[in-house]
Amino acid sequence: MNSSGDIVSFKYNKMKKSKTERKESVKHIVVDQIENKLNDSHTQKLTNSDAEQLTDQAIELLHQLIVTPSFSSEEDKTALLIENWFVEYDIPFERENNNIWAYNKYFDASKRTILLNSHHDTVKPNGNYTNDPFKAFVEDGKLYGLGSNDAGGCLVSLIATFTYFYNRKDLKYNFVIVASAEEESSGPLGLKSVLKYLKNVEFAIVGEPTLMQLAVAEKGLLVLDVSIKGTASHAAHPNDDNAIYNAVKVMQWFEAYEFEKESKTLGNVKMTVTQINAGNQHNVVPSHCDVVVDIRVNDAYRNEEVVEIVKKAMPDHVEVRPRSLHLGSSSIPMDHPIVKSGINLGRTTYGSPTLSDQSVLSCPSLKLGPGDSTRSHAANEFIYVEEIGEGIDLYIKILEGIV
Repeated sequence: MNSSGDIVSFKYNKMKKSKTERKESVKHIVVDQIENKLNDSHTQKLTNSDAEQLTDQAIELLHQLIVTPSFSSEEDKTALLIENWFVEYDIPFERENNNIWAYNKYFDASKRTILLNSHHDTVKPNGNYTNDPFKAFVEDGKLYGLGSNDAGGCLVSLIATFTYFYNRKDLKYNFVIVASAEEESSGPLGLKSVLKYLKNVEFAIVGEPTLMQLAVAEKGLLVLDVSIKGTASHAAHPNDDNAIYNAVKVMQWFEAYEFEKESKTLGNVKMTVTQINAGNQHNVVPSHCDVVVDIRVNDAYRNEEVVEIVKKAMPDHVEVRPRSLHLGSSSIPMDHPIVKSGINLGRTTYGSPTLSDQSVLSCPSLKLGPGDSTRSHAANEFIYVEEIGEGIDLYIKILEGIV
């Protein structure tokens, strides 16, 4: 993004910076020890797509990503690191804002395309950290640091996997990899903003920590702002229309209501009141009480349907406003070739309750990646180093089963 905030899109093979100049830029944003290791390893170009070498280099890239802050909408420096990987492997790429994408060398417009995607933005560290969140270090086989598990390990594993297949001439599918921004914030300049550039995508693998099990479905997210009206008055006077008391009944409905349709993979729709706000003075009964409701929607409902069900159940003095409707549920058929390939390798299937960039895709998608979702957003986040190697190995084997 330039200084005026305009969107900038460019291609690697049109860039004026030399590799030497770009390496000098990278030096300003990585610690010396890790930067030196990267330069040493990348002087050895891959000649046979060696997965073990790629794994070592992917782990080094993850170290760099950890020590480089990349909160949502502030991913410009980690975008540079990802660009540098592609430059070092002579892989042309494109970039818009902080999203970077690349196609396999022998892209064939007559073939369908597999999208590989994960994100390089992170949440902000919570207050319970005892480690420096931006210090990458290994202890007892665990690589610590903010974004190591969500979703740095997945991202570097997918980048390595893409690089492994990049030079292959005999592929049944094309590949496109997107290292995307603003996933954690569901921002407007993330994956959704570049989908229009992607060619002929048949299905996607979205890299999120699943312990390399197959998340064949994912719940959608619907956030409702609910305003319950009442009558304002002095607290000393009788009032049968207290907005807060009215809100209690509304919240009890959200707690007790059960949707009729249950999903085989995702279970029931789950509604949770997460915020409440009312009043600004101890002796004044407020005119309204506002609550926020988090709804995790299964694949039996569209978000619009859920909103209509809620609205019809509310009395006249309640206003319901959805913040957005686009974060829908997603799934992939159990008989899809990529799912069957994973099952043949001993992987299990399940439905994921957490949201990812799958929610912005219209094609079938599979959530799959190294790491454990329960570590995401937790203090002292980590991923096991061996999980990255296992992730790359399994990504390659699962894809080899269909390409």
